[in-house]
Amino acid sequence: MSAFPVFLSVVYVVRNQSTRLDGILRAASSLLATLVSDHELIVVDNASDDDSVAALKGLTGKGGLPNLQVYALTTEVDADVAFWVGLENALGDFVAVLDPLVDDVNFVAEMLDKAMQGADVVFARNQQEPRQDLVYRYAATIFDGLYKACNGVHLHKEVPQYRLLSKRVVNFILQHPQPAITYRHLSATAGFSRVNLDYSAKPLVDNQEKSLGESINRGLRLLVSTTRVPMRVVTFLSLFGAGANLLYSLYVVAVALFKEDVAAGWVSLSLQQSGMFFLISLVLFVLGEYILHMASLSNDGPLYHVGQEFTSEHITRREKLNIEEMR
Repeated sequence: MSAFPVFLSVVYVVRNQSTRLDGILRAASSLLATLVSDHELIVVDNASDDDSVAALKGLTGKGGLPNLQVYALTTEVDADVAFWVGLENALGDFVAVLDPLVDDVNFVAEMLDKAMQGADVVFARNQQEPRQDLVYRYAATIFDGLYKACNGVHLHKEVPQYRLLSKRVVNFILQHPQPAITYRHLSATAGFSRVNLDYSAKPLVDNQEKSLGESINRGLRLLVSTTRVPMRVVTFLSLFGAGANLLYSLYVVAVALFKEDVAAGWVSLSLQQSGMFFLISLVLFVLGEYILHMASLSNDGPLYHVGQEFTSEHITRREKLNIEEMR
């Protein structure tokens, strides 16, 4: 008998892991079969250039794994977008999202227990993380501090990638115009009941290389798309500049009225410059507010394209339905 009477979806994102896929997915399938009453394994292949897609296709065929869905992307995307591919295609009452090389799927039982007690979002952080080089660690620390100052959450400690979301949280994020970008933080900042857990499990890899340039690009995109603070700083500086130039213009007029030995042309030149910068600052302020408004409404369109999709021939969920196929 299963421990939890729920339908659980588990989302994996993989890239160039053809030799590990069979063991990872079979272990997860065996665990989920005894853990919940119904489950599905969703694997998003992030444009692997090895034999990963062929291996996954074999696992969905006869003699393969039940309840396995595979989405093979045509081009590599960042991790958040790839995870969202699996999330928006998940059907479960709860959806677990994890990196199979770093996170331990066995801990999902503890997370489900918290979810069954009422938590809509359960985060889990592995204390045994793969090593990163010194420059990457320093850059990540700086970004986490900046993001916490802007959004009030520490991404690394409070919003790790390994998470369990209820279906209503997923449906809520789906309403956002850019869910693939914002799902990373929305589940923590949207007011849902959440629990943060720590565990310790040795990851499958000791050193997980990440591109500093790609991480900076993803971090900046996440920062500017999830908070108005950076643009608010720009508009504040523009407004401050307009005010400062207006005060300076008043100062120039006062000097012209009450001081006799003023250099020839100083008053007119100063008024010209201060007036010009006053207008430029006002234009920047209005433009910044317009950009803020448009950013809140914009939708850049699809961030990914699924090139291949295939599903297990053996779906246990269908066998439980009282439906007879007509041939």
